[in-house]
Amino acid sequence: MSYLRKRRSLHLPITLSVVLMVLNVTLMVCWIVLLAHLNSWGALTIGTVVFALILVVSAFYLFLTVKEVRLNQRQSNFVDSVTHELKTPIASLRLYLDTLRMRHVEPRQQEEFFNVMDAELIRLDHLINQLLEVARLDALGQEADPEDIELVPLLQRCAELAARHHKKVVDEVFTFEIEPAVIHARRILLEMIFGNLIDNAVKYGAAQPQVQVSAHVTDNGRVVTRIADNGEGVAPDMRKRIFKIFYRGGSELERRQKGTGVGLYIVRTLVGLLKGKVQVLDRTDGPGGLFVVDLPGRAIVSEALDATLPSEVSGERAGVSSPTSQISNFKSQISNLKTSEG
Repeated sequence: MSYLRKRRSLHLPITLSVVLMVLNVTLMVCWIVLLAHLNSWGALTIGTVVFALILVVSAFYLFLTVKEVRLNQRQSNFVDSVTHELKTPIASLRLYLDTLRMRHVEPRQQEEFFNVMDAELIRLDHLINQLLEVARLDALGQEADPEDIELVPLLQRCAELAARHHKKVVDEVFTFEIEPAVIHARRILLEMIFGNLIDNAVKYGAAQPQVQVSAHVTDNGRVVTRIADNGEGVAPDMRKRIFKIFYRGGSELERRQKGTGVGLYIVRTLVGLLKGKVQVLDRTDGPGGLFVVDLPGRAIVSEALDATLPSEVSGERAGVSSPTSQISNFKSQISNLKTSEG
């Protein structure tokens, strides 16, 4: 019922603004026709400009009103979802604690209870941290200096955390195709960006989620990471709105997935701070969503350096004299011998 009232609250300002704009246009037409017959060109010009300004102001007021009402609706959905997200693990923890306190529980079942309680505490901690991070996004990670972060272990770590959070096995859910690359940034920022995207890929995937994580380095020094799931994907009309704060499609009563609507807002904000961009696309190889993150970075070439160096240099690194160095040593020995004989 409250959601229906929110929907109706948007109809009143739209209807009022449209009526005022139609009335304004009607009066402007009448004004133009009347003064054109009277040949009052000065008054006609001034009146037309005034009516045009009123029309522009009315349209701008309508835009701001609709924007404000939608923000209020998203905030209301956010409060509902956060309330649900907080109450659910707390109720679960209370149930297990009361069971352990009032009944005798076998050791194996106790271990199962403790695992569930630990998972619920991790869920609560993740939610609270996410809410706190929204309030300090601009200063997030400022206590640490930027460093070179290797992309492969970072993405694998995010995948492990997402699999553990959703009680999945990494090898059954994820496939990786990642070029060795380095991104110069604060670690916590990259962990939040890719952690949110990979967690969402598992959450919004199919009943048996399959997530493909790939990355490559472009010629202009950009690291492009692609995270694809096998879910329903994101509708084209929602692809810009999902990055707004508090936005979640539908109502809390109809929603099947948990969440607060701040994860993708965090992703977009942090990617912007790192001078990158993020977008959502359709998969071309099947159903599902595809998030693409473009960040400045570079490829790792140190591991392949020995394979690309000339053979004589590689030999010298391994402690074996190259043919060039052997010839130089032989010439030096002959020169020393001639000197001693002279």
